[in-house]
Amino acid sequence: MKWLSDQALDRLRAAADAPDLSGTGYVLLDKLGAGGMGGVFRVEHTALGRQVALKVIGIVDSSGEFSARLLREARIIAQLEHPGIVPVHDVGTLPDSRVFYTMKLVQGRQLDQQRDELGGVPERLRTFQKICDAVSFAHAHNVVHRDLKPQNIMVGPFGEVLVMDWGLAKMLDADIPAQLNTPQPLPPSDSTDTAHGVVLGTPGYMAPEQARGEVGAVGPQADVYSLGAVLMFLLANSGRTPKALSAIAGKAMAEDAQQRYGSVKELSNDVARYLDGLPVSAYPESPVMRLWRWVVRNRAWILLVVAYLLMRAMFILWRGR
Repeated sequence: MKWLSDQALDRLRAAADAPDLSGTGYVLLDKLGAGGMGGVFRVEHTALGRQVALKVIGIVDSSGEFSARLLREARIIAQLEHPGIVPVHDVGTLPDSRVFYTMKLVQGRQLDQQRDELGGVPERLRTFQKICDAVSFAHAHNVVHRDLKPQNIMVGPFGEVLVMDWGLAKMLDADIPAQLNTPQPLPPSDSTDTAHGVVLGTPGYMAPEQARGEVGAVGPQADVYSLGAVLMFLLANSGRTPKALSAIAGKAMAEDAQQRYGSVKELSNDVARYLDGLPVSAYPESPVMRLWRWVVRNRAWILLVVAYLLMRAMFILWRGR
């Protein structure tokens, strides 16, 4: 018997895993990665000559459950037209009946890979604000991400930030309208994958109510908690974390959802106040600390006044001789 080499086995696995794109208008280039439901591939749109990313469920779905999930994800993203959220281009079905959708091909690295190259605390906080902006936009459109973590955030070569992987996203108070050439509207997200007691999310980044499987209690404050954990990750190796920033992350990650920031916007605003040298709501300051903060913010003017007074004093002493 002739044994196959590891390289040959890898090539066979890749060939078996590769989707059949015949009749779709796309040509397969290579595989970019894999997720819980399937894989993501780099493909080329033959008519436009443009490379895009194609996400497809990994198995033939006789029950239709995974197809429904993937279509729901595509529909959710299609409603969120924001610079920080990857746009969906197309949706369709492969010859073997597997559902796929295509989206913009993102150039960049995951936040967990890029963090150490972001520089100091101010640059990391500005990156964090961009993440908050995208999530806040989603919340304004009644969408909760539910799986925010560094691996689901991409940082581009020019500092652009994209929130990825909306596969666990939840619509808050309205079903997604039937569109994208699908024959019927999809069932609400809770009916397909969020029955009570089912834990969805990533340990260390999911809110306590998520970890307990309390699906009905998972709302925007769950994303606030996850963003607090992302903030802690960003600051983890940046040296001594200022108390105000620790307080911001602590408030975002409060055990009780009611004790967290009321919205992602409030969280982002506190970070902005810190960057501007202003007091933050999460960290009450003593009168001495407020005075010191005022001195630091106005140090240039204070130095000018002190220099002027010293010069006046020296001039008076010189004239008195």
